[in-house]
Amino acid sequence: MTRTSAPRPDSPRPDAPLPGTPRPDAPLPGTPRPTAPAAPTGRPSLARRILRALAVLACVPYISIKIAWVAGSEIGIPAGSVLLENRGLMAAANTVSAVMDAVVVVLVLLLTQPWGRRVPAWLLAFPMWAASGLLAPIMVGFPTQIVIGLLSTPDPTAAPREPFLDEWVFGVVYAGFILQGLALGTLFVLYARDRWGHVWRGTLGDLPARLCGTGARVTAVVASLLALAPMAVHLMWGLGSTRGLSAQEITRRTGDFYVLEWMRTLFFAVAVVTVLLLVFGRARSLSLRTALGLAWVGSGAAGCWGAYMTLVSFMPDTDPAKAFTRLAQLTYAGEMITGFLLAGCLAAFLRRRSASA
Repeated sequence: MTRTSAPRPDSPRPDAPLPGTPRPDAPLPGTPRPTAPAAPTGRPSLARRILRALAVLACVPYISIKIAWVAGSEIGIPAGSVLLENRGLMAAANTVSAVMDAVVVVLVLLLTQPWGRRVPAWLLAFPMWAASGLLAPIMVGFPTQIVIGLLSTPDPTAAPREPFLDEWVFGVVYAGFILQGLALGTLFVLYARDRWGHVWRGTLGDLPARLCGTGARVTAVVASLLALAPMAVHLMWGLGSTRGLSAQEITRRTGDFYVLEWMRTLFFAVAVVTVLLLVFGRARSLSLRTALGLAWVGSGAAGCWGAYMTLVSFMPDTDPAKAFTRLAQLTYAGEMITGFLLAGCLAAFLRRRSASA
């Protein structure tokens, strides 16, 4: 038998490349080596920890006041306030609102922990959309109301306000809401940049042609047409009309009332315009990040505040001077429906954009 000798250590293998020949899987000369993406660490950055602490601390005053009221305390409620007329309804409403604010604590934990990256997108999107829509108008409206109040002269002929809450309650609660909005919004932007940053890069001109289907386009047009009615009513009230207002609202309109009406109109218009631009791919030089942010906040403000006011307007009231009119109820319901339709169009756009990117 002929023995096959083993190859010498210094002899090349038959399948080895010739000396000086680059390996097929080696990078070309001058090409930077790809770097592996950084794995998420178990501890968030200092900035995120500070924002998380601010958001949680901002929730404490509101939740504490609500718990005290549910327990029977009358702190911050003056004698004769309408809040003391139906304690059962007040306890139920305060329980729901306290739970809603506690959701903010859950959200900031989700946005700053590694396990938060594994949460399904749909499970995070709705509460963040609702929180953005509820907090953004407060962040804009409350400081504006303060400035208007400082610059305006009190009307001596105006009817005195009915006892409702002590002034310090509004300052503490709304200051906390503003801090919550700033901290939660910043944390969500950082989270979305890390997880979905590819979705909002570029401008509307960089999007593929006809990114959204016919269904999303038809829905956006229908929602825009439906929005004309509630927008017209808010604009009418903002210009001073009393049509559709209760007798109490007519006699007690102040600068705060007009600020809210103009702000509602503004958020509504922004939502309609930006969703149409996204769905139809217009304004091609507009930043995609800007358009998505405005559509997100605008549709949330319309849908969530419309839903809240719809619920309030249908609550029974024995005083006919305080009861909401049919026009007001239809306006708030139309605002709610339109906001949710616009949010549906935005969700369809984000799904298509994520797939294409």
